[in-house]
Amino acid sequence: MLPIRLDKRLAELLGCPRGEARRYIEGGWVRVDGQVVEQPQAAVTTEQIDLDPAARDERAERVSMLLAKPPGMPADALCAQITPETQSPLDASGTRPLQRHFHGLQLAASLPAADSGLVVISQDPLILSHLQQQLSRTEQEFLVDVQGERALWDVARLQAGLKENGRTIPGCKISWQSEQRLRFAGKGLHPRMLREACAGASMQVVGIRRLRIGRVSLGKLAAGHWRYLGADERF
Repeated sequence: MLPIRLDKRLAELLGCPRGEARRYIEGGWVRVDGQVVEQPQAAVTTEQIDLDPAARDERAERVSMLLAKPPGMPADALCAQITPETQSPLDASGTRPLQRHFHGLQLAASLPAADSGLVVISQDPLILSHLQQQLSRTEQEFLVDVQGERALWDVARLQAGLKENGRTIPGCKISWQSEQRLRFAGKGLHPRMLREACAGASMQVVGIRRLRIGRVSLGKLAAGHWRYLGADERF
């Protein structure tokens, strides 16, 4: 028997349009000799082809992932960190991982290599565009670990030092989480600004971790692990 495309063979078996067969395959609903195959162009001959009884005829949506960036990992290595092996066991999104989810990923909200915490990686052009254009207008939350001579620390100078283009950032909330850990929450914040403000208040920054972007939080994700952005989550 001559090889034939999987989508053509499936369409013949199901008696359905080829476009519908292609969507089943791309959705991860088709097995060839017991193995899921997501490529409609895959060549088949006499293999056993099965459609999952739970199969739905729907287009595979572009996905976004939330990664707990470890400290020291550069931006150009973050997308490669998104693999089936590093998906968090805490992922409760209900999204079924597909091979296509791990292609065409782009970094939407990065962090400097030295810092850690929440970064966003996505295939979705709407998410990418929103975060690339609106991140500075979105509230973010950071934890900053500091050290140095406490007698010299000046929180008033710290607040005044949160500046962008010479103008103080309004509305930022600063609170102590422990003797050497500060919490910052506000719009327009970024790690460079936090470092400069802490230096101006006689504090030496040891580490910065981003906990939240808008209404989306890091939660209990372990460093180096990721989860899907839930359908009901909005930045």
